[in-house]
Amino acid sequence: MRTKLLDWFTENGRGLPWRSSRASTYEKICVEVLLQRTRAETVANFYSAFYSKYPDWGALAATPVEDLEEILKPIGLWKRRAVSLNALAKYAAEHGGLFPSERKRLSKVPAVGQYVANSILLFQHGVPSPLVDVNMSRVLERYLRPRELSDIRHDPWLQDAAHWLVCCNDPARVNWATLDFAAMVCRARNPTCPECPLRLLCNFARKLHGKVAEAS
Repeated sequence: MRTKLLDWFTENGRGLPWRSSRASTYEKICVEVLLQRTRAETVANFYSAFYSKYPDWGALAATPVEDLEEILKPIGLWKRRAVSLNALAKYAAEHGGLFPSERKRLSKVPAVGQYVANSILLFQHGVPSPLVDVNMSRVLERYLRPRELSDIRHDPWLQDAAHWLVCCNDPARVNWATLDFAAMVCRARNPTCPECPLRLLCNFARKLHGKVAEAS
């Protein structure tokens, strides 16, 4: 599964600015707050203006929450994002931009939930960690099997599966490949199963094909 996703990504992956080799660790972590429940293309259009105004944790920490809310309005959820980014930036500014590398300590940092914790472990400490959202979840569940719990953060099987997927030499690239694949091929609506490189071993595709055959 991982190999096929990476092969697909090489040919079809999106050239998003935070994936550039020039992007700082600050940009890669901070952008994950911007991306929550927001399309990557929307954040990409917003990216340059945001990071020109706030080039590092210090600049972000020094900005009043009200000012952050105003600049974040174009991408939505501005009140929640402003509070989260401000708290995250203040901690980072006070600790030289470094976050704890242990998950237990990391969980005590303000504004750090499971998703942001994984992004910190991944991008700052090089720990293979999955950026598990509804999109990654959909790919894993379709290919393997559905999760049992409604909340993706607390389903042990899904979390184990996501960690299994990214446990390799280049976990960031596997994360990006899976997220792009979910957005472009394994979509929530109208997935392009006939073009999918995973279709032969995908449970969802096999069930779908069986239903189509029965209908015909």
